[in-house]
Amino acid sequence: MPSKKAGRKDAKKPGRTGAKLTVKQIRSGIGRPANHRRTLEALGLRHHQAVITVSDSPSIRGMLQQVRHLVQVTPAGETR
Repeated sequence: MPSKKAGRKDAKKPGRTGAKLTVKQIRSGIGRPANHRRTLEALGLRHHQAVITVSDSPSIRGMLQQVRHLVQVTPAGETR
């Protein structure tokens, strides 16, 4: 009997292995809804103009999507 794992497709997408993103907070969290402020803190953005590097994952992408109007995201190798 063939193994169940043999038919499983690889969950990782090509080019995503170990990918990093550079995230810069470009707008303040002041006056924003509480869930946006909490998301900024969860990402590690504590201050306006803060820059962090995070690994690329679906959970991080979801957080960045929620506060996309407050941050600027670039791949870690690029500079702007």
